[in-house]
Order: sequence, then structure tokens, then C-alpha cells
Amino acid sequence: MSLDSYVTLGRSGLRVSPFTLGTMTFGEDLGWGSSPQESANILAAYLDRGGNSIDTANIYTNGHSEKIIGDYFAGRSALRDRVVIGTKFFGNLYENDPNGGGPGRKSIVQQLENSLRRLQTDYVDIYWLHNFDPSTPVEETLRALDDLISDGKVRYVGFSDVPAWAAAEAATIARFRGWAPIIALQLEYSLLERTSEGELIPMAQALGMGVMPWGPLKSGFLSGKYSSTTTGPVDTTRTQLVGAPSEADYVVIDALDAVAREVGASPAAVALAWVQGRPGITSTLVGARRIDQFEANLQALDMTLTEAQRGVLDDVFHSHAELPGPQQQDVGANDPVRRSHRGRAPVDGVPATAGQQRPLLTRAAGSGPRGRPGTVRPPDSERTQRMPLPRQVRHQEMLDGS
Repeated sequence: MSLDSYVTLGRSGLRVSPFTLGTMTFGEDLGWGSSPQESANILAAYLDRGGNSIDTANIYTNGHSEKIIGDYFAGRSALRDRVVIGTKFFGNLYENDPNGGGPGRKSIVQQLENSLRRLQTDYVDIYWLHNFDPSTPVEETLRALDDLISDGKVRYVGFSDVPAWAAAEAATIARFRGWAPIIALQLEYSLLERTSEGELIPMAQALGMGVMPWGPLKSGFLSGKYSSTTTGPVDTTRTQLVGAPSEADYVVIDALDAVAREVGASPAAVALAWVQGRPGITSTLVGARRIDQFEANLQALDMTLTEAQRGVLDDVFHSHAELPGPQQQDVGANDPVRRSHRGRAPVDGVPATAGQQRPLLTRAAGSGPRGRPGTVRPPDSERTQRMPLPRQVRHQEMLDGS
């Protein structure tokens, strides 16, 4: 397999590489990540290998990730239409602006215009809802996205970190109304996080959505840096944000290391190959802070795990799909990720000055680490208001042409 072994993303005509370049690490604005030059080197290496799918978000390094990508393609205008650029909306970068983020129409339009400005393009290929908001009518979000497609500013729609029931509801409404379909899901998935196997991945398969897993190395826990036999400091700049592996995690990590030694590859490459080979997976999000890390990760493209090796990795972690995973639990006000986006962090890669609006990453109640949502069901009263219309009403509306 290679980066130009393109695959169709969900029930669409869009073709992407089996590994999508994740750019959450582009920019050093939050105290960790890649410099603009190193980010450009990683992007160039990905494209040189035939990769065509790039993923970012408005909140990644407070817009600097999008700007780095935009600067790269600004000098290579002929290359822009040859790649698939996806970005996400929801995160609020502007303190005291209640409409600066979220999935409402006003917020969506404003966030897209800002992303297009930073990316220096007049359209994005995939526009992803980055979080779940039970208070905004899903019809408002879907109709706004459909209008943006009609305007030529968006090509396709995706959902990221949305509960299975809510994604299924939205997909059903979009199909019934004739609005732009949800062609793909982004969700956390790795050897250490398999909650999505319970509902999200089967739902995506049933409804024709592609699946793009994020966090396949579980914040570096599966990168080879960690082992139950390792002593001393670990080469990472994000320990404060992500913590360290638990005792249960080390059971999986040690099994991964054993398979990696047998294969003769890095644990990171084995972990990535395992994810990409799982049922329902379309394209795995792969990121890195340094070019050498990125090139090492691409070794997974040349790897084929035997059934026995896959069996070892499958069995070492018993998924509890009915239980909330770590990314589905409430984090609370002391979450370092939330605090890292406050105060003096720069926006668009430009340091804030006195009197300038301060960026703020807001998160709804029930959201999880890394700005990700929890799969907390809203109260029945809220959910009832957003349920699809009864069959009789839907049938009558179809007859009326509405």
C-alpha cells in the first residue's frame, strides 16, 4: 500500500489517501508542536509520497495550523485543486462572543469565512462539525452546511466526535430533506481506545459513511516511547496535557512492543497498520511533531500483519463498548487543554497585543479531553424536539413537495 492507493470516502465520489495528514501539531503557539518550517517540511514529504488528504481545524493552534497550510499552497496555486483539504468548525476563538463558535448558522458562516481567509482558498473540500451541541437544532446546522455547498464554498460535509444516535439522526434528516449528506465520521480509535466499535463504526458502515480515526497512537502512548520496562524521562512535550499511561495501558503497550519486535518495525508503525486494517476504516489521521517521526509512521504503509499478530493485538484489549471511554468523560474546569487556549495565546500565528480580543476555546458541558465531546445523551425533552417527524407527517410533506 502507498499514499496514492486512493480510497473512496464513504458514499461519495471523493477519493483520499489511506493516511490523511493531521495538522494539529502545526505551530508552536501552545508550547508544543512544529515550527512553521518543520510543518512545511512534513507537508511537502506527505505530498511527495502521493498523499492528497489534509486535515485541520479552526482551533488548531488558534488558527495558525490553517495559516501554515494556506501559506504553503499560496505559492503553489496549481497544487491546491489536486489535494483534499478539510477543516472543522465549532471552537470559539473569541472571548465574550457567544456566536464566535458552535453549530448555529451565524457561527458556521463566520467560522468558514475566517478559515478560508487563513487557508487562502475560496473553498474547502470537507467541512467537519467538530463537536456535539444538543441545544442547537440539527436542522439549522444541516441547512446552513447545505447552503454553503450550494454557494460553492464547501464540497462535502463530515461529522467529528458526535454520538452515534445524533449522527444517525442527522444523516436521516439530511437524506429525507435532500440536503448534503454526511459522508464521513472522525472518531478516536486506537489499540487503547476501542469504544467506537460499539456503535459509531457499525453505524457509519450501515449509513455509508467513511471513518477517519484520530489518535491512532493515543497521544504518543503507542509510539514506542513508553514501555513497562522503561525508566527515566520520555521524549514528549505534552505530558502535562495527556498524562502518562496507566497500568492497564502498559499491558497493551507491552503486547504491541512484542509484535513490533517480531515484525521488525516500530511500535508506531504496527499500531497504525492495525488501525488502518480494521473493519470500516477508510483513512487514518496521522500526524507528527518532527519530520523523522512522520517518516517513521509512514512505514506502516508497507506493513502487513499476519492473522496471528492481529489476533494478539485484538485480544489484548477487551473493548467495553457500552461504557464511556476516556474521551467521553467530563473533564472539568481545570482541564489543561481548555486553559491552554485562554489568555495570551496568539490567533492565526500572530501574538495578541494589549486590548486585542483573547482567543478562547469553549466547550459544552459533557465534553471530553482535547476539546472533544462526550457522548452524553441530552434530556429526553430535548431529544424529542429533534427526533425525525412521524411517518405520516413525512409522507404528507413529500406529497406537498415540502
